[in-house]
Order: sequence, then structure tokens, then C-alpha cells
Amino acid sequence: MPDTALASWLFRLEHQHEEPIQLGLERVATVWQRLISNMPELGSQRKKLRTISVAGTNGKGSTVACLESLLLAHDYRVGTYTSPHFFNYNERIRINGKMVSDKALVEAFEAIDSAAEGLSLTYFEYGTLAALMLFLRSHVQIQLLEVGLGGRLDAVNIVDSDVAVVTSIDFDHQAWLGDSLPEIAREKLGIARANHPLIWGESSHFQCFESLIDQTGADLIKIGEHFAIRQIGEYSRIVCHSNFDEVVKFENLRDTGIPMNSKALALQTLISADIVLDARKSLEALNEIQLMGRYQCEYFFDTKIILDVAHNPASARMLGKRLEKLNGSVLAVASVLNDKDWDGIVDSLMTPVKSWRIAQIRNSSRAMSEQDMLEVLYNKGLNGLPFETIESAFLDAIRMSCKDDIVLVIGSFHTVADVLRIIQNEVEKA
Repeated sequence: MPDTALASWLFRLEHQHEEPIQLGLERVATVWQRLISNMPELGSQRKKLRTISVAGTNGKGSTVACLESLLLAHDYRVGTYTSPHFFNYNERIRINGKMVSDKALVEAFEAIDSAAEGLSLTYFEYGTLAALMLFLRSHVQIQLLEVGLGGRLDAVNIVDSDVAVVTSIDFDHQAWLGDSLPEIAREKLGIARANHPLIWGESSHFQCFESLIDQTGADLIKIGEHFAIRQIGEYSRIVCHSNFDEVVKFENLRDTGIPMNSKALALQTLISADIVLDARKSLEALNEIQLMGRYQCEYFFDTKIILDVAHNPASARMLGKRLEKLNGSVLAVASVLNDKDWDGIVDSLMTPVKSWRIAQIRNSSRAMSEQDMLEVLYNKGLNGLPFETIESAFLDAIRMSCKDDIVLVIGSFHTVADVLRIIQNEVEKA
């Protein structure tokens, strides 16, 4: 748990801005320039620091995790900024793979508050500025910035990316990004910079996006064309191309729960950034990597648990394909926020999921009501059971599971975090 000083700051940041989400760069860019002017000693560090920005509907977090793992394996000093978090706010900002301290965060927030001079910033904008400050102070060589929402107007876009990554394009956050795939793509492509690499991970509907990509002036490097994944038995081979059109191959990559697309994007991104990768170190890094809440497999009293933060139809479809290959019945424990396409998520999982247990997320004002979630299930003729809490829904699924059954926990970071706490508490008792 954060100490009192950090907890107080986080409470303040959650409530001080009139809107929890307010896209736009003017306010945050103004404060960033003030902060930089207050840190002239870091001017030379800014020029040496390289930035990789990652946007996309799905796969951002797993791609950033792969990038971080590869860079650390090659002894780079790396700063990583991601969101949201599971347990501690500190998870969002890592330096050389380790979460920053409460003290460092509080000092950063105090400096940002002073530089804001009355300008009101959002919770996410404070976090972004804190990450950028702490990376400079720690003299990292490369900073990995995961876009929070969209790209063009997201706070991380106040920094020019040396390499931009767009992992996927699909429907999510339409209230902010638009109701069509080209509108959503335009927002995410806002992180690209002219004459710099743009690593494109979306394999479908390319003609819809081609003119938008051209308008960025970025150097396109597209999955399936410039780099590719080949399945060879139980393993995969990833073939990339260097800036000198040399072929670089990575063999014997195995499934670790992280999508192979994310591993391919990370490898091609670093090669495009002129980082020389050792094949053995890269293989070890990517074959060992696991990420909390991304097809995370655990056991609870001999029952297999799969935890996945899938929260839109596209990620649920990918998850559904993996579940269909498993033996045993799938019992789902689910809850989502009210801006999510719950109907589409359920459609994507109708085949593998035998039954649903629903409970409203209690620690977010944006939670979808239990009644609204159940109504979707009932209208589709599905079996849905209501519970007071995610904990009680999960424990009921465990009680009702039979040998070889799987309990699936999905829908939100909040949902997965609640169940992870139960599992960790049981481990600590043992």
C-alpha cells in the first residue's frame, strides 16, 4: 500500500479535475515546458534520450512489456510508463524494471503542482509528467510510453517519438475516438512522426488506413509485409528486416501467454530503432516473459484459473479462440466499466463459456451495473448469476467447478485485481 503522503496525493488527483478524462495537449504541454525550464541541468539528457511510444486498441501493455524485457536483457537503462495498475500506483512507472518509490512520486507531484501555477491537470496527466521527469532524472537511455487513450491528444504525445508503434485498430472508447475504424486510426496515428519509423501491427482493413498513414509522413513498417510470424510446430519464428534490408530471424519462440504479435512488434521496433539484438538474449527474454492479467494462468485449490483483462470485443475474440482449444467447461467471472461494449464481449465468448457469474465493480464510479450486465446475458438466453461482490462470484465458481473445469476472470483490471488478491492471500496463508 502507498504511504499516507502518496495516498493523499492520489486522492487529490482523482478528485481535483472536473473531468476524469479530458483529452488535449495544451495544458499538459505548458506545464511540461515549465518543468523543463526549471531543470536546465537535464537539457543534455533530453537530447540523448530516445522515445518509443505505443498506441493501439489492444496489445499495448504486452508490447511494452516485451520491449522492456528485451532492453533490460541487453543492459539498456530503460524507463517504462504504463496504465492502469492492479494494486499500487507505482506499477505505472518503472525504471530498469523496478517500480519507483513513493518518495520519488510525491516529490514529482509536488514539482508538477508548483509548475502548474493553477492550471488543472487530470490524474493521467500528472502521472505522465511524473514519469517523464523521473526518467530524465534517472538518466535512462530509452523511455517506453504507453498511450492511455487514443494517441493524438493523449498526454504522452507531448514528447516526439523516435519510433511509434500502433498495435491494433478496433472499436473501443468511441465516445472519445469516433464511431468508425478510420476515425479511431486517425487518433492513434497521432503519435507517428514524419521520417521516423511507424511499426504497424494491425493486419486487417489496411486499405481503410493507408491514406491516413501516408499523411503522417512516417516510414511504415507493416506486419505481414516487412516482418512476419511463422508457426513451426509448437514454436514460432519471427522474421524482421533491419534498416539496411537485412533479414533478422528469431527462432524457437514459445507461447507464454503474451500474444506472439506483441513479441514480433517489440523485436521489429527495436531493430528499427537501430538497436542490435542478440538472438540468444532475445529468445531467453521473450520465452520467459509473463504479464499480470494477460492470459495469466494460476491454480486455486486445484482449479485452473485464467485471468485476462479483455475488455472489448476484439480482445475477447482473441481470448475466445484460445479458450476453444482447452478441455473442460469454462465458468466466467466477469464485470466491466460502463463505457465498454459488454454485448460484444459476451458475443465473442458465447461458444467457450458455459456459465457466467456477475458482480458490479465496487471501487469505480464508472462501473456498469449488475442489472445491465445480466440483462445482456438474459436477452441472449445465457445463464447468468448475480453476486454482491467479485470475490463471492469467484468463490462460487470455484465451489461449482468440476475436475478439468476452468474459471475465467475477465472484463477489467478491477475485476482481475480483486481475484488476484484472493489468490495471493491464500498463497500467503500456505
